[in-house]
Amino acid sequence: MSAPVNVALNSRGKLASSLPAHQRAEIAELFEFRRAGYSLDAPFYTDRSIFNIDMEAIFGQHWIYAASVAELPEPGDYVTVDYGPYSLIVLRNDDGDVNVLHNVCRHRGARVLTEAAGSTGNLVCGYHSWTYSPSGDLIHASAPGETKFDKGCFGLKRAHSRMVAGLIFVCIADEPPADFDETSKIFEPYLAPHDLSKTKIAYQQNIIEEGNWKLVMENNRECYHCDGHPELACSLFPTWGLTDGVIPPHLEEVWDRNKEAQSSLEERCRRYGLPYEVVEELDTRVAGIRISRESLDGEGESFSPDGRRLSKKLLGDLRDFRLGRCSMHLQPNSWFHFQGDHVITFAVFPVNEHQTLVRTTWLVADDAEEGVDYDLEKLTYTWKQTNLQDKAFVELCQKGASSPAYEPGPYMKSEYQVEAFINWYVQRVQEHLA
Repeated sequence: MSAPVNVALNSRGKLASSLPAHQRAEIAELFEFRRAGYSLDAPFYTDRSIFNIDMEAIFGQHWIYAASVAELPEPGDYVTVDYGPYSLIVLRNDDGDVNVLHNVCRHRGARVLTEAAGSTGNLVCGYHSWTYSPSGDLIHASAPGETKFDKGCFGLKRAHSRMVAGLIFVCIADEPPADFDETSKIFEPYLAPHDLSKTKIAYQQNIIEEGNWKLVMENNRECYHCDGHPELACSLFPTWGLTDGVIPPHLEEVWDRNKEAQSSLEERCRRYGLPYEVVEELDTRVAGIRISRESLDGEGESFSPDGRRLSKKLLGDLRDFRLGRCSMHLQPNSWFHFQGDHVITFAVFPVNEHQTLVRTTWLVADDAEEGVDYDLEKLTYTWKQTNLQDKAFVELCQKGASSPAYEPGPYMKSEYQVEAFINWYVQRVQEHLA
């Protein structure tokens, strides 16, 4: 579908539109005639023009999960977050909040910070040493010359940020979607007792998956494939996503054990005043969400072979390790597992139409000591293996979508959350194209 771009320039010398009108109309038609309940047509996963639309309509307009506060413990600490054509600096300021700045020097456009993470005072571009304050104000430009030069006009461009329950979200739109505040009110009571402000990074893993970002998200939204996760299946009930009446015979015993474990978990949650109910608005609000607290198999404490804790230190104000997993899905790029002993965050950052960065971060209590309170290899083993297996599944689908023989297939009942994700995606893009 990709075609050469040949459109008019606006008065500021930029392209008035990233796509010619006829091509944009062709893409809009693909969205309009998307078959509900089926996977998307191949161009959604393979075409550069649709990827560019995704960057405009999804990653350019909506709240994106960027990092946790544990990644920025002190003023001056930063992470750089790259997705599609964008690069952002997320920097902890002296007030304890964060500044989010476009990582594009206002002189010649060079990347200002080139490391994935670090700590800095002022931000100095390595090209010509233009220097910015942590809030993005230009405070020094060496030898600007005799031309009229107002430094106040050349600060780093800023983006929006929200910090909720220790999670940092960014939005580069001029006017971010307003309902994120309502979504925040849903998930904050679930996550706050784990107190991410008193955690530290035990390990962070970056994987480049050879697949479109939507395939990564689709894969995460169902457990139909969970027979392919033997390590995860030790603690995660493989009946996730199933309901009474659709349990296959080989999982009936597991289903009964799951229901009993969930009942016990809910009793403990009521005792400790922890919310556990399922809230599922994946495609019924702009900031789509699914959150719940769900039981784990075995001892019910963590993602280990027997379900026992993987760190000896409880998080935050929690009083019991047997709290299963508080799991949250947020549209469009993240999911999380909060246990009593550690937290795992997952962020999806598209690279291009066929590559996606998946960032997984394991957080433990800030006073937990490696080798004493937790064994790093054991802490990370289950999800490291699961991530590699998911990477392979996504890449199989990407190869399939690239084949002339590919055509969309139907989602099964247990894949209803995949359909919700796709429905959310289609709605958001259509709103943008309208």
